[in-house]
Amino acid sequence: MLTLASKLKRDDGLKGSRTSASTSDSTRRVSVRDKLLVKEVAELEANLPCTCKVHFPDPNKLHCFQLTVSPDEGYYQGGKFQFETEVPEAYNMVPPRVKCLTKIWHPNITETGEICLSLLREHSIDGTGWAPTRTLKDLLNFDDPLNIEAAEHHLRDKEDFRDKVDEYIKRYAR
Repeated sequence: MLTLASKLKRDDGLKGSRTSASTSDSTRRVSVRDKLLVKEVAELEANLPCTCKVHFPDPNKLHCFQLTVSPDEGYYQGGKFQFETEVPEAYNMVPPRVKCLTKIWHPNITETGEICLSLLREHSIDGTGWAPTRTLKDLLNFDDPLNIEAAEHHLRDKEDFRDKVDEYIKRYAR
């Protein structure tokens, strides 16, 4: 992260000294997305609960990162769940794409990792969809049903639901 932040500062200092000749990689224009992400990633990291960790495989690509969630209470306590986030170039006009990489039995996540979260939709009926005023920090709230089978299972038999969640944690989330 410091790498991109340093680059942004260096690029700002070079604005006045650029010539009209071709620019090298170190003076190439930085996208609006990347400028926003420098600030938002710092805010996200400052607000992450102790049960979450963010990892950037490439510190020069703040738009691709992984979030590890290790709940310390509730049904998913003891599990370790990986989420992959990709922030598109058109951010913040469009939402980031988030996928769960860990197989999980959850009403809001399919077994293939798709996540149902109003916030991740550009337009939503309930009015809580993505808007340019949203930030990455807003993604920390999950309240939207997708896996109907899991949701119905939870409503029908909470004890059996908990057993199935525990089975998934043992098999996929350690």
